[in-house]
Amino acid sequence: MAGVSLLALLDDIAAILDDVALMSKVAAKKTAGVLGDDLALNAQQVSGVSADRELPVVWAVAKGSFKNKCILVPGALLISAFIPWAITPLLMFGGMFLCYEGFEKVYHSYKHRNTKAEIDPEKLAEAVADLQAFEKKKIAGAIRTDFVLSAEIIAITLGVVAQSSFATQVFTLSAIAILMTIGVYGLVAAIVKLDDFGLFLTRREGVSVGVRFGHWLGAKLVNAAPYLMRGLTVIGTIAMFMVGGGILTHGLHLVSEVINHIAALVDGLGLVGPVLAFITPSLLNTLFGLMAGAVALMAMNMLQRVKN
Repeated sequence: MAGVSLLALLDDIAAILDDVALMSKVAAKKTAGVLGDDLALNAQQVSGVSADRELPVVWAVAKGSFKNKCILVPGALLISAFIPWAITPLLMFGGMFLCYEGFEKVYHSYKHRNTKAEIDPEKLAEAVADLQAFEKKKIAGAIRTDFVLSAEIIAITLGVVAQSSFATQVFTLSAIAILMTIGVYGLVAAIVKLDDFGLFLTRREGVSVGVRFGHWLGAKLVNAAPYLMRGLTVIGTIAMFMVGGGILTHGLHLVSEVINHIAALVDGLGLVGPVLAFITPSLLNTLFGLMAGAVALMAMNMLQRVKN
């Protein structure tokens, strides 16, 4: 009887693992867009750090991301079990926070660009010298952003496995959390060290075709790395508005219906219709996120004035 019970248990475990593999595959497809934004955001968040500190900073953010998911996975399961109605409001709060952070970054960048002459050189030198504080700020900002994006990934995954058994939900959420964190921060580490890899290729000795090609490729990578990081900074900021705006519009059903209606209208515009219909929701979500971020920043400034 013990042998039969053991076989039955192994059969149940195999069935759960099979369900987990299937559900994880579906969830990975649905969260692919958020993962792309997560990658861009985190790569630009760690930009500006000295070359010898890039990987330690990425590792620190990755550990923070794991801690985020250790909070989010049990939290999502508890919320889904006891107060499922709270998932959408919590996600919308996170979406508004992303929009706020994105607009604050754009606003301060514009403000500092127009007040460069008023910057005190001594204060600037002190700020640059305090690299440890700069690193901590970068890491904290990246972990905060990761929390919101991870929450959306976990929420999407939870929606996929909502009708599955509790064990399947636990294993699927855990698998997605681990795999996505390793994948995203592995790619972030590769991106931030791209210029070092290019420099390594340019310093190889020899006259073979492979070495000469390595010199050429290395020089291209070194030259392209700064443009890539600047591009990721822009993409990351846009992603804040697109992801945050998307969360908000999905929570506001009337706005979501208007966006879907507009996408359906442009779908009939000849050959370019399907392409426009595909990108229109993302563009409108980004615009909505930009406006939401502006409103959130104005509200925060008003609150600070009232407090003062």
